[in-house]
Amino acid sequence: MNLTEKAKRTTLYTVTGILTCTVTGSIWAIRTEAEKARVFTSVTPISVKSKSASAKGAQKGKAGRSEGTLNGGRPKSESQSVFERRILPIFNSPTPSSCTTCHLAGVDLKDYILPSHQKTFLSLRDQGLIDLDKPANSKILRLIAMGADQKEGAALITSKMQKMEYEAFRDWIVASCREPQLRRAAKLKTADLAQPTRPVEVIRHARKDHVLESFTKHVWSQESRCSGCHMSGGAENAKKVAEFGEKVNWIRPEGPEATMRFIVENGLIDTQRPERSLLLLKPLNEVKHGGGQKMMLGDLGYKAFRSWIEDYAKIVNNRYQSAADLPATVSGKAKDVKVFGTEIWLKLNNTPPEWADRLLQVTVRAWDTQENRWEDDPIAISDRRVAGKVSVWQHSLMLLARKGSARAMAWTQEKATLSAGRYLLKVHVDRAERLQKDWTASFGEEEYAGQAEIESRWSEGYGKMTVIEASQMRR
Repeated sequence: MNLTEKAKRTTLYTVTGILTCTVTGSIWAIRTEAEKARVFTSVTPISVKSKSASAKGAQKGKAGRSEGTLNGGRPKSESQSVFERRILPIFNSPTPSSCTTCHLAGVDLKDYILPSHQKTFLSLRDQGLIDLDKPANSKILRLIAMGADQKEGAALITSKMQKMEYEAFRDWIVASCREPQLRRAAKLKTADLAQPTRPVEVIRHARKDHVLESFTKHVWSQESRCSGCHMSGGAENAKKVAEFGEKVNWIRPEGPEATMRFIVENGLIDTQRPERSLLLLKPLNEVKHGGGQKMMLGDLGYKAFRSWIEDYAKIVNNRYQSAADLPATVSGKAKDVKVFGTEIWLKLNNTPPEWADRLLQVTVRAWDTQENRWEDDPIAISDRRVAGKVSVWQHSLMLLARKGSARAMAWTQEKATLSAGRYLLKVHVDRAERLQKDWTASFGEEEYAGQAEIESRWSEGYGKMTVIEASQMRR
């Protein structure tokens, strides 16, 4: 789905202290009635609209019924008045709250509100979201304030809404905490608490910073494979831009966040049919690609891109119901491993005929000089189709390091490289094309083709690749 073409309009209604504007959105997700989640990236001039008198009357009647009965006809307290004037409009608004500043789906501020002033307070209190002694420091206020430092684009609109929500909740909570009958009221039953329907694991998974972290691991980590043609600045890129226009520059020099935004805004992913995303079809060359075929079904690049796209689609379509629904990795790399793209190339010469045009994967292990054995985890990995006509396999390496390890920290701070020395190469070949039939499958013993010990300096650059004869591989 092209989010730029499918951009929709939503009106934020004016109800005593709530921001009134019209926005046009396209970046993170398309909101449906069921999803209750949306983020906006481009803003049109503000236009003021108001609810009809009948709608206002219905809200007033609803509030009156919910509170008047509980108060037994007594005059409204200050906290109840604040609630009806400033909290209920948030609850009744059809538009998403400022929770969309940080979350793509799964949570909205109205999830924590009930029609009753008293029950809303008790619900928040019982969940530890209100600090009775320091009400202005309540956890719910800190949650509302998260992401307030975003000041670009639609975030300017969201920040105004967020400020209004924060001030409304602060004033209401402070006033409520001054009322002894509320402070000491009996706890609500668990079933009566106001809270999101999704568990905290799902809510956390849908945070934008988590989505960006996943994008960085699965897609941005491989930007060096594509940046020659798809990032501005190089000679090859200049040729592509002259032929196809600026749309080829989907890798943004500003970094992974800008790249992810460009991909989503420009329709390179299809959240309804992830497998038909241009970000996959182009490198597969199923849709004509100027650089030819760069991926195969089931290879590491395809797994990584597809994994992120599938996950993003499920998040924005609100399809995760429980923690058990959240994805396990299928990218061929453990969740606690960081990936680093490089320009270190490896070549296997004179590959046997049975490997022709099949997916071949190489894993590299380093020799541990202190332990006098091969390291347990691979230090590098790469895969690509064997060029059958010339009996050659060659590709750049992706380096791997456990998160938090000295190696990962060093490669994060400086350029990721391999030291000269002794290494073990293991080769797997998808001769039966099992991975092409099931993109989530991994190489196993049936695909094992052999291994070889080598000494290499691992020089960088296509013209300085490490070259190995395929006949060196021994089972």
